[in-house]
Amino acid sequence: MNDTNPETLPEAEANIELQEQPPPVPVKEPTENEREEATFDRLQIGRQEVKAELSKVIIGQEEVIDQILLTLLCGGHCLLTGAPGLAKTLLVKSVAQIFQLKFQRIQFTPDLMPADITGTEILSDTPEGRKLTFVKGPVFANIILADEINRTPPKTQAALLEAMQEHQVTAAGERHVLSEPFFVLATQNPVEMEGTYPLPEAQLDRFLFNVLIDYLPEDDEVAVVQQTTAKLEKTIDPVFTSEDALAFQNLVSQVPVTEEVVRYAVRLTAASRPDDPNAPDFIQSWINWGAGTRAGQALVLGAKAMALWYGRAHVTPEDIQKLAAPVLRHRILLNYRAEAEGVTVEKVIQQLVETVPENTQE
Repeated sequence: MNDTNPETLPEAEANIELQEQPPPVPVKEPTENEREEATFDRLQIGRQEVKAELSKVIIGQEEVIDQILLTLLCGGHCLLTGAPGLAKTLLVKSVAQIFQLKFQRIQFTPDLMPADITGTEILSDTPEGRKLTFVKGPVFANIILADEINRTPPKTQAALLEAMQEHQVTAAGERHVLSEPFFVLATQNPVEMEGTYPLPEAQLDRFLFNVLIDYLPEDDEVAVVQQTTAKLEKTIDPVFTSEDALAFQNLVSQVPVTEEVVRYAVRLTAASRPDDPNAPDFIQSWINWGAGTRAGQALVLGAKAMALWYGRAHVTPEDIQKLAAPVLRHRILLNYRAEAEGVTVEKVIQQLVETVPENTQE
């Protein structure tokens, strides 16, 4: 006589099947090198996609686009100098869409107060009674477009300076940390300087690059007019994420650079100072104030990002030379003699690059 209970058969069969299954294979965590290689590959694959997406709404300005993207890879801030109507706002907004970053535009005016940027405390009703609560301002975003930053008084400019340098906001004695990544892309109008508050040199030095946006060639301008006067609306598809942006910044810092290239960047920066013993004669004649140590840091960091952006694992002196203009143009102050002779900062930088040798043996 069989004493097996038929009701227990399904449970027994299930237990047998469970015992016969192979043990799960442990997932191997990727090494640091493997993560860096994956980040590098993602950047190289996405580079062409970024160009394709931006070309939907931005025509031309390839050098400007590259320099803005390099700023993001470095985790720095950028000053955009150009006349009105050159798509500065559209370009910054499109970059934010590509990286899926929160975008805020702040229009700087003479009556703008620091609390209008950073936020303020308001009296609100809570279950515990009335209390002061902090309401975040527009600076609490990932990409800030500070439009016409030189039109606001120094007090408001200083409030933005803390956010740029420390990635934090202090209100009523309390510290509020900003979300990462955090970028400030500020615009200046070089045409009308009346009624403006020029940025002090200390704040200008906080900007990694000063990018000049010039008028387009005729063919590109015709394409812009045709595209913007039609009813076709093109949308930007995201390519990267905010996590990708942070990973790219970390990868940039890992790019190797030889001491010879670093010394070249330092010599190039030091040669812009009129009181430096190795400064060329034209620097001593035309320059009132040269670039500081941050310029050398910006040259090397920007060169690392450029090498990574173009798929190289090392930095060359040519990378330093290509970035000399955006790094130095807002850090060099011309004197009256240079202005009287019609000398521009661009001419000084070009002559500086041609004069300073890449290595001390030359």
